[in-house]
Amino acid sequence: MPTLNPLSTASVAVNAARTLTHELEQRILGPAVEAVAGDGRKQRWEQHKQTRRAELTAGTVDAIRVLGPNAGMDEIAAHVGVSKTVLYRYFTDKNDLAAAVTVTYMESTLLPLLTDVLTDDLADYDLVRTVIGVYVETVAADPNVYVFTTGRSSGSSSAAYTERIFTGAVRSTIEQRLGARGAQVRGARTWATAIVGAIIRAVDGWISSQEQPTSELVDELTMLVWSGLVGIVSMNGDPEAFAAHPPPMPPLPEESE
Repeated sequence: MPTLNPLSTASVAVNAARTLTHELEQRILGPAVEAVAGDGRKQRWEQHKQTRRAELTAGTVDAIRVLGPNAGMDEIAAHVGVSKTVLYRYFTDKNDLAAAVTVTYMESTLLPLLTDVLTDDLADYDLVRTVIGVYVETVAADPNVYVFTTGRSSGSSSAAYTERIFTGAVRSTIEQRLGARGAQVRGARTWATAIVGAIIRAVDGWISSQEQPTSELVDELTMLVWSGLVGIVSMNGDPEAFAAHPPPMPPLPEESE
């Protein structure tokens, strides 16, 4: 079996997330203004527009941290120090603004944190726990921006973008690690979607109640994800083999006596 460098696969996952974030950035910026040769005015306007969008997005992040994820465009504009008309000049609606905040949040906060913690050679289990821990602790440190980013309060389509970014990174890691074992990887997309969906839903529930410490949430999520991955690997990534011979459930205590 080929030797697998955990750092290499971790880097692949982070780079996959960066690629998807870049795709999102290009999508929300909209079609670029095609400047006619020699017409510098359109080029200058496009550059100004993107610069101004970046400034207003950063101001929105600060506003959401103070005002909360349910802040409206009027409140955000007032906190940033502009009129709502100015916001609508650079963003089509609140969904567009939330998507821009998603890109900023990913590029300035979450991806750098993941890059920092994935600098050592991590065993499979340590990688799973580390990534879950970074995600949970980042959300816990900045819950208002997270809720606004994922669109839970405003119905923003940025929630789908966020899940796509994380799913792509997890899928890339699963494919790398299972492929190195010679296992089937056809189910990687399904498994990654399920893993990310479970984590995001659990974190959403935690934000609403915060009934437990983050360390306990990380333990529970790690237990769930790791158990699933072990089951997949034990059957060489083959769903048919799994269905034919599912791992038995341990007997109840009284049955084992």
